[in-house]
Amino acid sequence: MRTTIELPEEQRAELLRIAALEGQKGYSGIIQQAIQLYLEQRARRAEPASVALLLKGALVGPDHDTFAREALAARQKWR
Repeated sequence: MRTTIELPEEQRAELLRIAALEGQKGYSGIIQQAIQLYLEQRARRAEPASVALLLKGALVGPDHDTFAREALAARQKWR
């Protein structure tokens, strides 16, 4: 399928350079690989969150307290 994307000239030039090094005429293959990697990474990041939401409310007592402390500590390190 053909589509149009806007790229800064520097990125376009770099993609053409890489494609030439790989023996490709254009950079469509590189763009396809980049999109595939992005989609796979996004799916991997979403999976743990989906599982965690299913477990919401499943922990009680000391397990809940430990998890809450560790989750809060992890959140504080994200930024």
